[in-house]
Amino acid sequence: MTSDRSKRRDKASAPPGLSGGLGLALAATALVWTSSAQAQEQPPLVKAPPATQASINPSAGDPWRGLNRVSFAISMGLDKVLIGPVTHVYMAVVPGVVRDRVSSAVYNLGEPNTAMNLALQGHGKAAARSGTRFVVNSTVGVLGLFDVAAKTGLKRREADFGQTFGRYGAGPGPYVYVPIMGPSNVRDGTGRVLDIVTDPVGLAFGGLESRFGRARLGVTVLDTRAVYDSAFRALDDTIDPYAATRSASEQRRAAFVREATGEVQALPDFDDVETSSPTPSPGPSTTPPAQPAQAGPQ
Repeated sequence: MTSDRSKRRDKASAPPGLSGGLGLALAATALVWTSSAQAQEQPPLVKAPPATQASINPSAGDPWRGLNRVSFAISMGLDKVLIGPVTHVYMAVVPGVVRDRVSSAVYNLGEPNTAMNLALQGHGKAAARSGTRFVVNSTVGVLGLFDVAAKTGLKRREADFGQTFGRYGAGPGPYVYVPIMGPSNVRDGTGRVLDIVTDPVGLAFGGLESRFGRARLGVTVLDTRAVYDSAFRALDDTIDPYAATRSASEQRRAAFVREATGEVQALPDFDDVETSSPTPSPGPSTTPPAQPAQAGPQ
C-alpha cells in the first residue's frame, strides 16, 4: 500500500512557489503581522506540454509576464535561501512515516472547505461524503493523522472557490505570479482569497491571527514544501523554469475546472464514483503542485 505522501505526489498539480491557498495564506499572514500552504507510480516530473496557443504565442494569456518573471525570481530566491534549506533539515530529521501523518492531518483540516465548495457546485452527495470524512478522521482518525474514512470507501476529493467559479463559467483571466503565493490567474487568485476568509476551521479557531492559525500555517508550509521537493528540483532541468511553471499550472487548473463541469470523460462524476485527491483543500493549505513541464522561453 502506498503512503499518503506518494499518493499526493502522484497527482501533483501546481508548480513550485508554495502555490495555492498556502501561498496566499503566507502573504495574508505577512499582512496581518505587519498591520497589528492516489495511488499510482509517480509520472516523470519533466515532460513536453502539447502545442497550445500559449506555446505558439508566448504572450497569450500572460500580459504581465515582465512583472510575473520578477515575482517568480523573488519566490525562487526565497526558497533557495530559506524555505528549501529548512525543509531539507526537516526531511532529514523527521522519518517519512511521521511526515505522512502530518500530511494527512494537514489535508483533513481542509475538508470542511472542500465540502462547502462541492455543495456550492451542486454536488450534494460528494459534499456530504467530504463532511463525513472530516468527522470520521478527526475522531477515529486521531485529528486526521490517519485516513480511516478512506478505508470505509470515503475517498478524498478536491475543490476550491477557483474551481467553483469555473464550474459556473468564469474564465481564468490573465496569468499572474505573486511572490510566495505562486502561479495563479485572476479567477483562481480571487478564489484563493475566499478560500482563506471563509475557511470553516480557520474561522472556528480565530483565523491566521490566532496561535492555532500561525501554527497551522507553519506546519503546512513545511509539509507542502517537503511533499513537492522533487518538483522543485526538477525545475533545474528545464530550459525556462518560469515557462515550465506557467505551463504546468495552466494545464492543471484547466483540467481541474473541466473535472467540476463534467467535461472530462475520463473522470467519473462526483456523485457516482469517488476518486482520490492528493492535496489539502485551501485554508492555510495548498493546492496541489504540478509537475513542471518542459517549455521554451516566454
